[in-house]
This record gives sequence, C-alpha cells and structure tokens, in this order.
Amino acid sequence: MGVLPVIHDRIKKSRRWSLTDAGFFRGPPPPPVFSRQAICTRAAPSIFRGDSLLGKIEITKGDLLDQDVDAIVNAWNRNIIPWWLLLPQGVSGAIKRRGGHAPFRELAKHGAIPLGGAVLTSAGDLPFKAIIHVAGISLWWRSSEWSIRQSCRNALALAEEKQFNSIALPLIGAGTGGGSAETVLDMMKDELATVRFGGRIVIVKFQKDEWKRNGASRPVPPSQSA
Repeated sequence: MGVLPVIHDRIKKSRRWSLTDAGFFRGPPPPPVFSRQAICTRAAPSIFRGDSLLGKIEITKGDLLDQDVDAIVNAWNRNIIPWWLLLPQGVSGAIKRRGGHAPFRELAKHGAIPLGGAVLTSAGDLPFKAIIHVAGISLWWRSSEWSIRQSCRNALALAEEKQFNSIALPLIGAGTGGGSAETVLDMMKDELATVRFGGRIVIVKFQKDEWKRNGASRPVPPSQSA
C-alpha cells in the first residue's frame, strides 16, 4: 500500500476530517487563517474589466517564476503530508528546482492549513520578497469553487497586509486539482475583481517560453536588469 492511501485511511479513522477537507463546504466562510487579516469588501458580481477594487488585474501567458512582482502564490495543498514525500511537479516543483527547499521547510513549521487558507514564507533563492502558499486542493487532491475563491481572497488579503505592490498567481486548482483552466480562470477573475488590494495582480497561464524552445538564456525581469 502506498504512502497516500495509508495517510488517507488514518485520517478517515481518526474522524478529524470534515466536509471542508473534501471540498464540499457550503456554510459561512471560516475565520481568518492568519493574524490581522486585511478587510476584504465584496462587491456585486460584474463583468470582468481588469480591475480589482483598488488595483489592476492582468492575465498573461508564461512562467510564474519569471514575473516581475513582489510576491508569487504557490498553489499548495493542506500541508499535512510532508513536502519531501511529494513528487516535484507544477508550481511547487519549479520553486524547489529554482528556489531551493528553504520555503518548504518554513512551510512545514506552520502545520495543517485550512482549505483555502494562505501562509507566507521567504522566497528562498528566488527574486521575490515572499511566497504565499495557498491550500487550493483538499486532502483528496481535488479543488472546488469554494477552495479556489477562498485561496484567492486569503492570498490577496495577506499581500495587502504585508503591503506588497504586486503579486502573481497561477491557475489555482487547475491541473492536479482537477479543474479546467478556463473554468478556474473565470472563477479567479470574478473573485479577484472583488478583493481589496492596492497593487498589481497578475494571473499567469503557464506556457513554456520561446527562449526555452530556442535554447537561449533565461530573460532577466526588468526590476533585476538595472
């Protein structure tokens, strides 16, 4: 029997899991998952126009780790399974390869993260002020509309609290989480348009860069080229 089935079986037997863990939560939002959470004012749903309540929203194709921003969001899990047991893939795998293991060692000290919660760590060897890790998928490795929206909201509230001027997010809950890229993008645009954040928001749809296909050197973001 593999590691994941054993852990899932123990969690079920302990009766410590809930409907929230499975991504089926339908009640009121949970309390803030970090201290001094910034107040987020929710506006009525509207057609996406590229603006949050105070900042700008951009959508781009490329590599999350190449964005010229203060902080990036790592689409993470409930942080119950030790990070070193997980296969390096997606955003977290890229962070490990280019940023080292320090952010994940810090993350492990925070313990379990509520579904949709957000935790801040250093960026390791990456050129960002911080990485915000969100629990976008449940214990069963599946995302839901609720987990995606809460991940966006809590990540931006933490970025606002830390006074970051810009932040980049991947498609939270797509890929491994089982969500389609277009559906997840629509949910994120809708939610981020209602979040109070004074800086620049970038949603990154992963795409292998042309420089990789041509064998060229990695481009340097504008903020690091001076």
